[in-house]
Amino acid sequence: MESADGMTDVVVSVREVRLSRGTRLVLAGMTFDVARGEVVALMGLSGSGKTTILRSIAALETFEGGSIDVDRVVLPSGVCPAPVARQLRRKVGMVFQFHCLFDHLTAIKNVTLAPVLAHGIAPDDAERRARELLKVLGVEHRANALPRELSGGEAQRVAIARALAVDPPVLLMDEPTASLDPERRTELAALLRELVSRDRTLIVATHDEEFAGSLATRVLRLSDGVVRAGV
Repeated sequence: MESADGMTDVVVSVREVRLSRGTRLVLAGMTFDVARGEVVALMGLSGSGKTTILRSIAALETFEGGSIDVDRVVLPSGVCPAPVARQLRRKVGMVFQFHCLFDHLTAIKNVTLAPVLAHGIAPDDAERRARELLKVLGVEHRANALPRELSGGEAQRVAIARALAVDPPVLLMDEPTASLDPERRTELAALLRELVSRDRTLIVATHDEEFAGSLATRVLRLSDGVVRAGV
């Protein structure tokens, strides 16, 4: 995507990011840019760094070198300062492979928890936004269900609603089709195309070539902690 002045509107910039676990180098100078409105698929074998770089962009992993810029919020290497982490929470939403919904909270409470407690949004406003999202995602009728009462597809949609609750410009998804049958994968791709616009960017880590081909505007091939192709 390009901005009005003709320049590429980069919303995520990853620069020479390095991260080790023991003696193993998981990210070995990972570098790429993602423009606003893009749908980028990160692909590669297990251990190539797909999930780790997503978690680093969301400040859920501490990296040792390089930097990450998310919509003008710069994450330095080392421990992310609390003020930076707070700014980032409005910029990034993440949907985990196994959803990670809170078991003791209903679907709608899962969606409203962070807006109310972390962002100070009024409960009524947070619930209104949550119901709108659940409706768009086709699970409004499951608002009062607990996670154990949801199907895998329903839980995933609630997790997407939770990630979008504060309307972040960047949505991250880790292996979103891992537990879905072919029909549900097609439905998910169609749904995500509707959610992504000029104002929202999607970065997906996936092994699913067909899903990536049906959704992504660009595929980055990762190996040994760096981008090998697609930049």
